[in-house]
Amino acid sequence: MPEPVTGTWLAFDHGGRRIGVAVGEALTGTGRALCTLAARDGQPDWERVARLLDEWRPAGLVVGLPLHADGSDSHSTRAARKFAQRLHGRHGLRVELVDERLSSHEAEARLAERGGRGARQPGALDSEAARVILETWFNQQGCI
Repeated sequence: MPEPVTGTWLAFDHGGRRIGVAVGEALTGTGRALCTLAARDGQPDWERVARLLDEWRPAGLVVGLPLHADGSDSHSTRAARKFAQRLHGRHGLRVELVDERLSSHEAEARLAERGGRGARQPGALDSEAARVILETWFNQQGCI
């Protein structure tokens, strides 16, 4: 039986040059865009990741899984899985994967709806996509 979903969770929208990060609460099933980490070939500054984990003390982590439209894996899918494995290996936290197809489109729509300067800031799309990923996963877990 899967562990219950409670507490604070962090989500990651993994990319080769940027990794969006969001934080949310299982109790409400909602998240908020937090920040975007620079990455080199998909690898973040692991000390910065550790600082985020120390600051937020999450119950677990969610990583978006970029799949092709037909559900098959791509090069990006393998990179996201490897990133998730490294998160677990380095920090020992529960790491969940969630299909992130269309998360960037949803994030773009949310940012466009809000408008303003924040929507055009560098990295805003990546962290908002991480928020979509987290809220999608919360929804799949039955969080309110």
